[in-house]
Amino acid sequence: MRKLLQQGAASTAFENPVFIQSTASIVGKKEGEGPLKDYFDLICEDPMFGADTWESAESAMQKEAATIAIGKAGLKPEEIRMAFAGDLLAQAAASSFGIAEMGIPFYGLYGACSTMGESLSLGAMAVAAGYGDHVLCATSSHFASAEKEFRFPLGYGNQRPLSATWTVTGSGACVLGTEPPGTGVSPDAQVLREYKGCAVITEITTGKLVDYGFRDSLNMGGCMAPAACDTIYQHLFDFGRSPGDYDAIVTGDLGMVGQKILLDLLSEKNIDIRDIHEDCGLLIFNNKAQDTHSGGSGCGCAAAVLSAYLLPKVAKGDWKRILFVPTGAMLSKVSFNEGDSVPGIAHAVVIEHTEA
Repeated sequence: MRKLLQQGAASTAFENPVFIQSTASIVGKKEGEGPLKDYFDLICEDPMFGADTWESAESAMQKEAATIAIGKAGLKPEEIRMAFAGDLLAQAAASSFGIAEMGIPFYGLYGACSTMGESLSLGAMAVAAGYGDHVLCATSSHFASAEKEFRFPLGYGNQRPLSATWTVTGSGACVLGTEPPGTGVSPDAQVLREYKGCAVITEITTGKLVDYGFRDSLNMGGCMAPAACDTIYQHLFDFGRSPGDYDAIVTGDLGMVGQKILLDLLSEKNIDIRDIHEDCGLLIFNNKAQDTHSGGSGCGCAAAVLSAYLLPKVAKGDWKRILFVPTGAMLSKVSFNEGDSVPGIAHAVVIEHTEA
């Protein structure tokens, strides 16, 4: 019998590690021109992904990422016990019209740009508790669908402040399971196991909604940094650790503005992560060459960077333990237009290397 172990006020440790059996990433043209261009599974030059609308394009992208991840694990969609997926669109439309077509039992999520952390947390708990041998975790975002949902029509050509981030067109998907990649699948299955080692999820810290009263939807980093600080601090406190216990602490999409705020807030708590901090929004784009202002954002930002770049480094053993902390700004087009503030949230997932 597998057990879940409560740790501190907001954390969970898994008695048996949850294996990341496979991973997949898909991005658009702009992302494919960035520093991580050689790491993604697929770079699509067509922003419409062969569809008629931006929303349908995002659905097609997420479905393809899920299909690739399932295929890499040597599985078929019907062998996936359940899927945890979400996106930025109202009613999680990109996921509902994407993964839903695959016939997998489905839980739709909304954690804004923290959704990959939310899906991995819920998926890992489901696997660790014995509720599924294979669970799919996925999310996506699309620059055009997000701008249409939250800001202005693309044809409007509005000017963006330097604090603004660029919504990543991308999707990431992971298959979680109780065993290392390739275990228990058909002998005929072609399992894509590139590395000797594996990446496993060992612990999670569930984030709280943190609201500093910010109302600027074009400064997402400022809105989300307090939540990232709260979750990182809570995680370290719950497990009695220091930043030196990690090879990297990786936030989702704080960008340049949010990163500075996070480091300052942690410094006030006598926590210094400067030497090991990475931000997916700063990794995915070359800010000087690509003019994304503060960096990248969106559900697909952290998901694609995790799937393409972070997990392989852990699987290879370049990093032994990382803390993955995707961040989300919990606004809607209704709340924004009614003048409400923008609460932030961040979920932390501990990912470790194993030789299994």
